[in-house]
Formats: sequence, structure tokens, C-alpha cells
Amino acid sequence: MKTRAWIIFGLLALIVALPMVLRRQSATTTSHSADDRLVILSPHNESIREEFGEAYAAHWKKSTGRSLYIDWRTPGGTSEIRMVLDAGFKAAEETNRPGIGVDIFFGGGEPDFAGQAKKGRLLPLRVFNSHPDWFGKDGPIPETFTGERYYPLDHTWVGTCMSQFGICYNPDVLKRLKIPPPTAWRDLADPRYAGTIALADPTKSGSVARAFELVVQGEMLRAIDAPGADRAAATDAGWTAGLQLIQMMAANARYFTDSATKVPLDVGQGNAAAGMCIDFYGRSFAAEFNSKTGSPRLVWIAPTGGTTLSGDPVAVLKGAPHPEVAQDFVEFCLSREGQTLWLGKPGTPGGPEQRALHRTPIRRDVYTPEILANSTMPDAMPYTDPGNFTYQHDLTGASFNTLRQIVRIMCIDSHEEMKSAWLALRDAGMPADALAVFSDVSLMTYAKAGKGDPILDGSDALKAAERATEIGEWFRTNYRKAEAMARHKSL
Repeated sequence: MKTRAWIIFGLLALIVALPMVLRRQSATTTSHSADDRLVILSPHNESIREEFGEAYAAHWKKSTGRSLYIDWRTPGGTSEIRMVLDAGFKAAEETNRPGIGVDIFFGGGEPDFAGQAKKGRLLPLRVFNSHPDWFGKDGPIPETFTGERYYPLDHTWVGTCMSQFGICYNPDVLKRLKIPPPTAWRDLADPRYAGTIALADPTKSGSVARAFELVVQGEMLRAIDAPGADRAAATDAGWTAGLQLIQMMAANARYFTDSATKVPLDVGQGNAAAGMCIDFYGRSFAAEFNSKTGSPRLVWIAPTGGTTLSGDPVAVLKGAPHPEVAQDFVEFCLSREGQTLWLGKPGTPGGPEQRALHRTPIRRDVYTPEILANSTMPDAMPYTDPGNFTYQHDLTGASFNTLRQIVRIMCIDSHEEMKSAWLALRDAGMPADALAVFSDVSLMTYAKAGKGDPILDGSDALKAAERATEIGEWFRTNYRKAEAMARHKSL
């Protein structure tokens, strides 16, 4: 059984890695003249790759007098990158090679980098020794903020900018639906949104998975912080409320896309009323979409008390073929020169050349009046933003992968049954008994899944698939039963 699972895994990894191989062969024909080379594995979009690539190559030329070719490898999101790293390092181990021919892992979420560090695939970063004044309580880069870690104690990765998860919405569509603008995640559970919410698949993106985790933890913290609450009971109740909130948001969804950029695109074009969206996608599309009268067609907001500021890291991979260049690239990313690329207007001093990146830098000392005056986000002050909560890793950190699997099984695999039941419930006036059946998540309580499901998170792919099938059938049965009860009420 294990052999079969490895064969399946190997084939999937080959499919994912093939675009990387093709890119490498294509790029090699145009890179012979460069003095030096850097290979970067990244989920970042084309704008970030181009702006950081050009800026760093110019920096390297200025500081060393040598030309540089950057070989970007972009197999997809962090889920695909994780598969590539797993397959690559397994092959390297079996053939006694020191690495996988890649220098840098650039972009993603803290869980993705912490996981690679735990597997011993990341090298200590030189920047902590060359620029110790950049870090710590008194430095521009704090160790943690809003409960999120910006670098680990072993210094194997470091955040370069911050990400905030929130809601994008189309004011015109909401006006037509007679729905007030959302201010919190729970607003997206309103049945008036049925068929108009745009969501992304958390199993395809680490950042999307983190957004769903924050939805759950936000409900848990509200329950725990309630006056007189018993922490253990509130933790269980908050977990349940979080999963039920995700259910209702998903029941309103038009779809779950593999592409996180599709969400703000569809919202801006009026094909969806609202969606879950990371800040820089929301800001980027908001800057592009305006009505004929100049009014915004897309607005992005951070839900009140529903999000944090998480780090978007960079790391040097074990066995990096160009370690000196790789370590210098990390230093550049954290320098003021590299940091101003994230938020500057194109063509302004220190800003990008062609396209704005709409990202919030990790360094506290770049949020100055002079830099913000040339920024696409002149009011950005993330370190003083009162709308965030403090993330508590002990509550949901161990369930990160399990939660993304629960969303897939509970909401995506069962989406047709879920939507049909939700519409029946809405039309029947949300009868309490039928809604209770629809919202039954007792198969995945905090006691059972809050610290991770050992089978869903396990290495045996076949057992994980069997477990997913079992859970999925349980939810589908509940949705069908809830729909039947709701329709009976309507008779």
C-alpha cells in the first residue's frame, strides 16, 4: 500500500515539477552571458518577480561589478511548491546530493516555512549576524507581532513583508442586493448573499488556508474572552462556531476557485458580490477597477477583530548552489532599498519601475511621512492598526492542515448538496431544527480535530482518502436531511 502511495505521490510531483523543468531549459538559452546566477522558487506573482528581480540584479551589479541572471521557478502556489520540495529533497537524499539545485524559497506563509525548517531544509540566514540591529524589540523587524512570528529562534527564515486577510466587495452589487457593506466575517453568512460569494480552495493555497484558520480562531477568541467564560468549554464552543461560520459562508459561495486572484477579479467585474481576499490582491484590483463616475467598483476591508498581520518570508535552501548570492538577496529584501519596493508608486524614488506591488513592508522604520508620500498606501500604519487580534498558535496552529482538509471535505466536495440545502433553508425561513442538522459539525469537534487529525495529516495517502470519504459522506447526509426537513416545513 505504501509503495502505491509513493508511486501516486511521485507522479503528482512530476506533473507539478514539469513546468519548472521547462522554464529552466527555456531560461538557460538566454542566461549564458551572466557572470552569476540565482535560482528562486516562488509563488509570487509576475509583478513581484519582475520588480525584485530587476532591482536586485541592479544592486548586485552595483555592489560587485558582476551581472546576474535570476532563474525564477513558479510551479504554482505554496501547496504545489511543498510537493516540489518534498519530491526534490527525497530524491536528493536517495542520491546523496546536497540540495535540489534551488537557492531561495521566496513567498508564502509562516506555516510553509516553519514546516520546511522542521525538516532541516533551510540554512541559517547571514543577515542576523551582518545586521543584528535590524531585529528584536528595538529593531525595525520585531520577532512577533499580533501573535504572528516574523522570524524563528534558529534564524532559518524571515518575513519580508506582511499579509492581512480580509473581505473585498462590490458596492454596486451590494446596493442592488440591498445588503449593507460587510464589516466582519460573519456578515458573509447572511443568506441574502446566496450564490454571490467568491471563495478560494484552501488546499491549493497556504495563504487561503490561513484565512480560514483565522476565521475559526476569531470565533474561538470571542468565546474565550466573553465575561465569565470557562476556557475549555469556550474553546470547544468557539471551534464549533468557527466551522459553522465557514459552512454558512461556503453555502453562499458561487464557487471555490484554485486561483486566489479570481476572487477580486470577479468581484470587481460584478460577477460576485463579495469574497475572501488577501490584502495586496484586494488593493491591486481596487486600484484598477472604477466605474464611469469614478466611484470604486471594488473595496477591500480588514474585518473587525477578524485578522492578524502575518509575515511573508524568504529563506535559503539547504544545498543552495549559489549561497553567497542567496544570502545577499535576503539582505537586500530586508534593506530599506528592498523594503520600499513593496509599497512605492511606480517611478518614484525607491519604488518599483512598472507596477505597484501594494504590499506592507515588514520594517517599522519605512512608514515615514517621506516614504508614505510616494506610496500607493499613504495611510498605511500596520503597526498601529487597532483592528487585528492576537493570534494564539496553541489554539489552532496544530490543526492548520486539518482545517484546510475539513473545508475541502465539508464545503467543496459537498458543495452542491450544501447549496441546495441552504437555499431550501432560506426559503423556509431558516427553521431551527433543520438548521441544526445542516450545522452539525460534531464529527469534527475540537477534541477530535483541534490538534490535528492524525489520519488526514498522516503520510498514508490511501488512509487519508478513506477518512475524507467517510467524513464527506457524513456531511452530505446531513445536508440532504436538512434540505428535506426545510422543504417539509415549506409545504
